[in-house]
Amino acid sequence: MYHPATAGSPAFKRINKAMLYGGFSAFALLYCLQPLMPVLGHAFALTPAQSSWTLSISTLCMAIALLLSGPVADRIGAKRLMSGALAAAAVLALLCAFAQNFLQLLVLRALLGFALGGMPAVAMAYLGREIEPGSLGLSMGVYIGGTAVGGMVGRVAASLISDFASWRWSMAAAGAAGMYAAFEFWRSLPEPGNPAPVQKGGALALLHDARGHLRDSGMRWLFLFSFLLMGAFVSLYNYIGFRLLAAPFAIGQSAVGLLSVLYLIGMFSAVWAGRLADRIGRRNVLWMVIASMLAGLLLTLSNTLVLIVAGMAVFTFSFFASHSVASSWVGRRARGANALASALYLFFYYVGSSVIGSLSGVVWSRGAWPGVVALLALALGLALAIALHLRALEPLAPAQALPA
Repeated sequence: MYHPATAGSPAFKRINKAMLYGGFSAFALLYCLQPLMPVLGHAFALTPAQSSWTLSISTLCMAIALLLSGPVADRIGAKRLMSGALAAAAVLALLCAFAQNFLQLLVLRALLGFALGGMPAVAMAYLGREIEPGSLGLSMGVYIGGTAVGGMVGRVAASLISDFASWRWSMAAAGAAGMYAAFEFWRSLPEPGNPAPVQKGGALALLHDARGHLRDSGMRWLFLFSFLLMGAFVSLYNYIGFRLLAAPFAIGQSAVGLLSVLYLIGMFSAVWAGRLADRIGRRNVLWMVIASMLAGLLLTLSNTLVLIVAGMAVFTFSFFASHSVASSWVGRRARGANALASALYLFFYYVGSSVIGSLSGVVWSRGAWPGVVALLALALGLALAIALHLRALEPLAPAQALPA
């Protein structure tokens, strides 16, 4: 009989090592261009909203690919799909360095996002099957912490390299590092000991399972929550650089990139929130961390750089804590078709990134930073209302799923 990996076991350590590499690489490749949007705007004569599409097109294509990742993983295996996704994305990042115009760059970034769609939902579903429930919060926190460090290193390294060379060298370095990470991921991750049963029935079965998740009184709110959460987070980091590069701050591109060091906070907050949720329940943690995220956002309205950075730190800490709690809640509440449940959560998560991220660019052109903060405060206010609603949600019966 198969026994899921428990905290401290060799299998648990191997899984977490692989997920650190996987999360690190995927998010470094995805977000390395984010702090370079002003640079790309100058290189290709773009508005801030147009520059944001270098990220939005990737997240939108990733969202679409996420819905296909479950069935593909069932057919070829979760490990093979995730390893291939990481390797393909690394190659596409290398090719981005040779893009001759903005359209070529957008096409390559779209393909990169589509390739990365084979990683996040499959990784979450893999953890849900391979890790015993009492250790799942910790393991999910480790994975999300890896994504935090990857997002940080990708942004910081890209900014520093672009200052001394160019954005093209930044993409080349990201691609080379991604190839190494893909190899380490493949070498470290055990083959699934508890593989998901192959879903039969094709597209009709997929639609049936999706309707089942959307009919659940908790899942549909978690999906909407993810849309608002990620949209707000990406938008802040998309446009804070435009604000800080201009007067009265006028800091350099490298300094803007160094703000991503705040992502280190996310590595600790994701693990902390996962452990706390395992102990006192996700419903008792989620509303508190989203409220603190809103407070951090409001601090960025200050004209004092120290307070802006402090607000971003609180905002970042709270985002990764919120994502860790909400994503593990989806895995525990799903009644079958766990990979699809994770894929739907992440579909809305990345669509939110694309939609709110692009809308924030339009708001920036009309209302500058106060306008962006107003839009994001609205999104987080709605997310807080959802978290408070979920606090009163009845848990599923043990026979149906693990209680949240």
